[in-house]
Amino acid sequence: MSLSDDTLRKILVQIQQTAIQSQRAHTLTTQQTSVKERERRILQLTIDEIGAIKEDVNLYKGVGKMFMMVPRKEMEKQLKTQEKELSDDIASLNKKSKYLEKQFNEAQAQLRDIFHHAPKQ
Repeated sequence: MSLSDDTLRKILVQIQQTAIQSQRAHTLTTQQTSVKERERRILQLTIDEIGAIKEDVNLYKGVGKMFMMVPRKEMEKQLKTQEKELSDDIASLNKKSKYLEKQFNEAQAQLRDIFHHAPKQ
């Protein structure tokens, strides 16, 4: 039993679209991961700098166009919370990236199988 040319064409188009969408989403996810990693590095540097200065130094946080004095413990807590959130985001983006890469590779393998087993004309 053979499938009609129209049905085969629809299947091929669907597999190609899946591969293209997976590749685009993977690229986007990779870019988002690099942005989050950069933000996390900046936060880590800020935490290190705050840890290196004396305890009696006033710390200020930018709020709009002004700066507000923030207690040291509260500032450290906020920065560590932001760092943890970024780490969690990076981990989830890495999982998503692996899934999308797997999906793309499966679509490519399907296309290779279809063309490899296609009847020679």
